[in-house]
Amino acid sequence: MKPLSRQYLIKNSHLLVTPALVVFPEIIEMNIKQMVKMSSDPLKLRPHVKTYKMAEVVKLQLNHGIKKFKAATFAESEMVAEAGAQDILLAYHIVGPNIKRAVNFVKKYPDVNFMVIADHIESISELNNAMVKAGETIEVLLDIDTGLHRTGVEPGDQAFNLYKQINNSPGIKAGGFHVYDGHLHQSDRKDRAVAVHQAFQKVSLLRDKLLSAGSKVPRLVCGGTATFPIYAEMNDPFVEYSPGTCIFHDVGYDTIFPDLHFTPAAVILTRVISLPGQGLVTLDLGCKAVASDPLMTNRVVFPQLPDAELILQNEEHLVIKTTRASKLKPSNELVGIPWHICPTTALNKEVGVVRNNYVQEFWKVVARDRFLNI
Repeated sequence: MKPLSRQYLIKNSHLLVTPALVVFPEIIEMNIKQMVKMSSDPLKLRPHVKTYKMAEVVKLQLNHGIKKFKAATFAESEMVAEAGAQDILLAYHIVGPNIKRAVNFVKKYPDVNFMVIADHIESISELNNAMVKAGETIEVLLDIDTGLHRTGVEPGDQAFNLYKQINNSPGIKAGGFHVYDGHLHQSDRKDRAVAVHQAFQKVSLLRDKLLSAGSKVPRLVCGGTATFPIYAEMNDPFVEYSPGTCIFHDVGYDTIFPDLHFTPAAVILTRVISLPGQGLVTLDLGCKAVASDPLMTNRVVFPQLPDAELILQNEEHLVIKTTRASKLKPSNELVGIPWHICPTTALNKEVGVVRNNYVQEFWKVVARDRFLNI
């Protein structure tokens, strides 16, 4: 079995019930520093918290000068506010009971600049009416679709009219644009840059048209982990960058985007529970412990077993095939690096925190729930 890199060595791993997600704050901080370096200015960053969902990681970023954050749920937004941040974008469309929750959030955290996104006149009107009734206001960013076709409107006449609707609503302040381009998966950085610039041209034209018409467009929250370095090179004073995955990083991003120089900061400790046949090893690492949205063969990589082939996974079991199976026995420990860390984090109630090769404490994944208090 290949020796494990010292950076992932856990000398008191016997304390952990497996499968266990563990994080390494030294690597997290290294990734944060790299993110800031690539952005030139920490105040241009608005990292997404969905990757980690832990207040302690928010505080680490605050310590490095990052003041703005992006969230996907009210629970994540509340977690960020309680950690001490005062500028939060809930990048999700507010409908149904969440309209009342938006009102409650604004009331509970009056010192927080809390923003949401929208792309339809009905949801804009309902949110505006609720805010007017409550005597509150909220910033709304128009959600722009540059090709993902998940949410948002294309940067054209419809977008122009919707933004004017936001601008003319008494319970709402126009906060700018939300521009997420998660469909851009070009491994070659030059190809990715071309695609980003082509899409941003239309966004920029829409902004200029609105400014000429007298509307304020205070910010453009753009991109994700793969594209934020390209936006950073544009040096547009109104663009904010919203990477997320790179704070923990994972095998998926490391494989698809080799130009992103980050290091996985979260791994899964797992144990051998059975040796069911020649070359086969069964681990206690089922799909309840690691994200199952990638193909089964790609869900986790084992640095100690570079030839490991994932052949079967159920809720509590993972069967791998390896030429090193004969060297393993039940209770042996392996470290696995997830292909997709964001949903993996959400599968865990808490994570072990490893400093100087020892588990020293546990952090709660507090925002894995969709409801905390609001």
